[in-house]
Amino acid sequence: MHTNFVRAHLLLRKHFFRSILGMLACLIAPLTGAQSIDDITLNVYKEPTCGCCVGWIEHMDERGYSSTIHHPNDLASVKEELGLKPEWTSCHTAVTAEGFIFEGHIPEKFIAQFLAAPPEGAMGLAVPGMPIGGPGMEMGDRFTPYDILLINKDGTHSVFAHIESADDQK
Repeated sequence: MHTNFVRAHLLLRKHFFRSILGMLACLIAPLTGAQSIDDITLNVYKEPTCGCCVGWIEHMDERGYSSTIHHPNDLASVKEELGLKPEWTSCHTAVTAEGFIFEGHIPEKFIAQFLAAPPEGAMGLAVPGMPIGGPGMEMGDRFTPYDILLINKDGTHSVFAHIESADDQK
């Protein structure tokens, strides 16, 4: 009888500690888990009159991002302070709370890919210029192929993705 009591006590104790560990895991998981798109707010720096920037912001917001829009007096100096080289720039710059930079008309799916696993030493992504057919730059059926650049903190860049058609952006 004593053996059964000890087994029952050990079993209760085991379940008690498993319950405590389970509760702790539930409390800690939100603090360590991957960031949801719903949690991402983009600080977007643009000129007050730029309509294509508004189109890109709408593209992002429709896909679950939030945007806080800023109209600095000197947009070029903001880009320079962020470390953007002139050859990487476009009309607007978006920055996440973590400091990742998304310059220009980048389709959301590539931003999501980047944020899911940011490459070591990466500063962000850029689409230099304003390619026709990119998000916010739609002009009927017209489309200009373009590259999305992976920009690095050391000042280098490489092609993150080549966009050959409008379908590549979806």
